[in-house]
Amino acid sequence: MATVERHPVQPGKQLIYEGTRIPPRCPTILDVPAHLAGNEDINQINFGPNHPSTHGVLRLVVDLDGELVVGLRAVIGYLHTGFEKTMEQKSWWKCITYPERIDYLSFQTNELVFVLAIERLLALEVPEKATWMRMCLLELNRIHSHLVWLGTACLELGAISMFWYTFRERDQILDLSEMVCGTRMHTRYFQAGGLAEDIPTGFYDECWKFVEQMPKAVDQYEDMVDRNRIWLERTKGLGLLSADDAIALGQSGPCLRASGVDWDLRRDQPYLFYDRVYFTVCTREHGDVWDRYKVHMDEMRQSVRIIAQCLEQLQKFEPGAPWIADDRKVVLPPREELHTSMESLIHHFKIVTEGYRVPEGEIYTTIESPRGEMGCYVVSDGGAKPWRVKFRAPSFVALQATATCMHEALIADMIAIAGSLDTVMGEVDR
Repeated sequence: MATVERHPVQPGKQLIYEGTRIPPRCPTILDVPAHLAGNEDINQINFGPNHPSTHGVLRLVVDLDGELVVGLRAVIGYLHTGFEKTMEQKSWWKCITYPERIDYLSFQTNELVFVLAIERLLALEVPEKATWMRMCLLELNRIHSHLVWLGTACLELGAISMFWYTFRERDQILDLSEMVCGTRMHTRYFQAGGLAEDIPTGFYDECWKFVEQMPKAVDQYEDMVDRNRIWLERTKGLGLLSADDAIALGQSGPCLRASGVDWDLRRDQPYLFYDRVYFTVCTREHGDVWDRYKVHMDEMRQSVRIIAQCLEQLQKFEPGAPWIADDRKVVLPPREELHTSMESLIHHFKIVTEGYRVPEGEIYTTIESPRGEMGCYVVSDGGAKPWRVKFRAPSFVALQATATCMHEALIADMIAIAGSLDTVMGEVDR
C-alpha cells in the first residue's frame, strides 16, 4: 500500500496528488512523526497475525509512544487462497462455488456478482420469480453478515451477551438457507439463468415469521448497548473518518455512509428489482465507530423491509412458475427428464464435464454487498473457462482506512476502530 505524503496545509484545504483530489489526512500507512523518529521511547509492537481480535488473520505493526499510536501498518496476505487464479482453471459452471468462499459471511452476494457477469455476457434472461428470490436471499444474507459483525465487534469490547443474542437470529437465517438449498452456508443456489431449485413449500411462512421478529430483535440489541456507558465511551468520537477522506480512500458501504456520503448501489445503480422496492439509504454524519455501528443497525431494519416486499411479490406467482431460464446449452435439465430423455442426459453430461461456452468479451459487474461495492471483472475468450477473473473487494479498500482512523488514537481503542471497518480477511487476501 502506498504512503500518501502529508504536507502542512490550512484546515480543510484540499491537496492534489497526481491529478486526484485527496484531503490532507488520508494515509494508508500511518508514519511515525518526524520529531519522534529515532526516539528510543517509541516501541514497535506486533498485533497478530491472529484471528479473534482482528476479524480475520491480520497483522498490525504498531508504533507506540506510551499508549498513543504514532505509527501503524497493516500487513495482509496470511489468508491468500488464490481463488481468482483457480477460477481461471475451472469451467464457468464449476467456478460458481468459489466466490462464495471469498467472503464467507456474505456468500450469496459474492455468488450473485459472478453469476450476473456470466448472464450479461450470455445475454441470458432470468425469470422474474428467480430475481425476486435472489433479492430476498441477498437481504437475508446482508442481515446475516451484519449480525456476525455486531456480535463479534461487541465481543471484542467485552460485551459477550450480544454475541449470543445475534447468533440466535443468525441461526434462523441459516435455517432458512438450509430449507431452500440443503446447506446453511456456501449454497451454490444462484445459477446462470436463475436458481438451482424451485422455492420449497413452507419457505414463505417461515420467512414471514423472521420478518415479524427481526425488528424487535434489533430493538433489543440497541437496548443492550445504546445507553451503556462503557460502550458509549469506546465508540463515540473514536476512529473518525471524514466524508472527504472516505471518498479519497475509495470507501463504500456502511463505512462510506457513516461518514455522511449518501451512496448506495441498490438505489443509485439499481440491479435486480431494487428499483421496484421502497427502502431508505441509511447515513450518519460523524464517521466514528458509533456511527458505523448505527448504520449497521439501521440497514438491518431496511433489509427486513425489502424482504417483506420480495415475499409479497413472490407469493403472487403460481406454484411451479419458472425459476430458471430454459436454455439447455447453459442450464441443467430438470432431474425428472434424465430418466426419459437422451437429449437431456447429454446436455446434463456436457455441462457438468465440459461446461458451456461464453461469448468473447469482458464485463465488470458491481453490486452492494454488506461491506460495500463488490465488483467482478470477467474476461472471456469464447471458451469454456474464464480467461481472467478479478474481484473488487470492499474489505480490502476498507482496511486502507485503518491508518487514517487511527490518527492520534490510543492503543486501547485500536481493536474497536479496526473492527468497526467490518473487514473480512478472506475477502482482503483472496
